[in-house]
Amino acid sequence: MRIRFFWAICLSVIAGHAWAEPFQTSVAGVLHLHDGAPEGSSVWINPGDSVLLELGDARFFTGIEVRLSAPVTWFAHQGSLALAAYADLDRVPRPGIAELAGRRIAHELLPGRVQTIYQIPVRNAHGLRTSPYSTVASDITLPCAFPVLFRLMPTVQVMGQELAGMSFLLSARPIFSDEGAVRLITRYPAQLRGRPFTVLINNIVVENLAEEWILREGEHHLAVVSEDYRNESRRFVVERTRTIDLVIELQDPTPLIFFEAPQGTKIFLNNSPIFRGSDPIPVEPGVHEARFHVGDYTITRTITVQRGKTYRIALTVGIDIEESD
Repeated sequence: MRIRFFWAICLSVIAGHAWAEPFQTSVAGVLHLHDGAPEGSSVWINPGDSVLLELGDARFFTGIEVRLSAPVTWFAHQGSLALAAYADLDRVPRPGIAELAGRRIAHELLPGRVQTIYQIPVRNAHGLRTSPYSTVASDITLPCAFPVLFRLMPTVQVMGQELAGMSFLLSARPIFSDEGAVRLITRYPAQLRGRPFTVLINNIVVENLAEEWILREGEHHLAVVSEDYRNESRRFVVERTRTIDLVIELQDPTPLIFFEAPQGTKIFLNNSPIFRGSDPIPVEPGVHEARFHVGDYTITRTITVQRGKTYRIALTVGIDIEESD
């Protein structure tokens, strides 16, 4: 449902081309933003130039930060340049002169600073806040509205030679959420393939095992519940911006018993001899008797075995030393 609603928003935004603003610009470069390059990238521009921002996989993005660094000579020309941003472009331009149309999402006079920082939210509940150091756009620009074009626009009809020749460094980087992803991989025992089971993450049922789960970074809980496989419960850790594979090894629920005893011990389970080895003994649920013979000594124990459990029955020989006055 959430995915359908997201795309409905995207389609409604794309339909907004009726309000697109036509303009001509010189595209100085393309910055491709993705989670593999958290530091982002940069390009030098002059007044009148534009930079295209493209997104890769934006699952872990809350926003995009754009940083414009101006030369010191800029202070003498305050008020003569503005920074505008356009989304929902009618086409994706290549570097060079381009005739475009797009929806203007921001327009602001360039302040008298050496460095100006803008942040564009790309999801709801982004958590970004305007501060003395950065300005957050009031509207959310969803990933489907990208690429976004940033344009350094003259606000004067005639630019002097000094202003026209100024070089500004435009840098862009992704702003990440504190999330990662989980991909589930299931493996079945050959004799029990295709039996029903339920997977829960943090006590929430996973309806589609093929879909990735986006989770907050940190520790989470996985549970497998089934009448045909062994139940499972374990913890796993999600790292920020990372996708981890969780392998679910579905196992036969038949109870298993491991035996351990000193060399020379004879072992019997329900009066049947057990040959020494590391392999577990499959048994039916219920009460069982384990008997150990060591020389002239016999030790017998009963154990109630439950479905889907593994048991270890060990005979140990110890030496007690006491000291007294």
